[in-house]
Amino acid sequence: MLSEAKHLCLFSVGVQMSSEILRFAQNDSVTALERFIVARCIAFLGVVLCAVPVQTLRADPSKTILVFGDSLSDGFMLKRSEAYPALLGKKLRATGLNFQVINASAAGGTTEGGLERLPPHLKHRIDVFILELGINDAFRGLSIDQIQSNLQQIMDKVKTRNPTVRVVIAGMQLPNYAGDDYVLAFGKMFSDLAARNNAALVPYLLQGVAGDPSLNLPDGIHPNAAGQRILAENVWRVLEPIAREVTEGRGGSPEPPAGN
Repeated sequence: MLSEAKHLCLFSVGVQMSSEILRFAQNDSVTALERFIVARCIAFLGVVLCAVPVQTLRADPSKTILVFGDSLSDGFMLKRSEAYPALLGKKLRATGLNFQVINASAAGGTTEGGLERLPPHLKHRIDVFILELGINDAFRGLSIDQIQSNLQQIMDKVKTRNPTVRVVIAGMQLPNYAGDDYVLAFGKMFSDLAARNNAALVPYLLQGVAGDPSLNLPDGIHPNAAGQRILAENVWRVLEPIAREVTEGRGGSPEPPAGN
């Protein structure tokens, strides 16, 4: 497969050759046979130029950010356009950063469920992967080791298909009712995973939102539209410099290989 630079070079040379041939054909001393040969040459060059893939003449496609989370990212009881992933998309466009934001979150999502629903999303390029899972596992009492293992497996699968992907981990915290070991270990788990995977960390996704009735739905757990705007700001502070680096070619991924 020719590189884009070679395709463009071929196109440029072909156009130049066509111009030279046309100038030759316009000479009054050219015979009918020579004009016939010229016509065949131009037709051949037309076929060659049309063989240059169209995509090489277009701007590069946008980069992709995949948000993989639970109801906090899904925008529980809200319009998808009100959830923070959609708000991040608006911020990126307003800043002139050409990214497609895909919200692959699911209400009630767990780390085990995430492993099961991840494969279809690995068929496409992922330049930035935002991982927001684990709180529902904790509410169900799953061991910290198992939650951490599942999150690590999710990241490993993403990185295997997208070796230069930039990973952002959204940290969570449990209500510190008793300050027990489980609560402390859960909060520390996200920073440990970020350090181990050279990933960026949003220290606490719900910072400024948790515990504020005016920013949450009546259940007191899920952010309302105003709360989601704060979540977007929490993530944006970490995401913006990464998005700029990916745009400048420092990170991001090519299309993953075909197959499983």
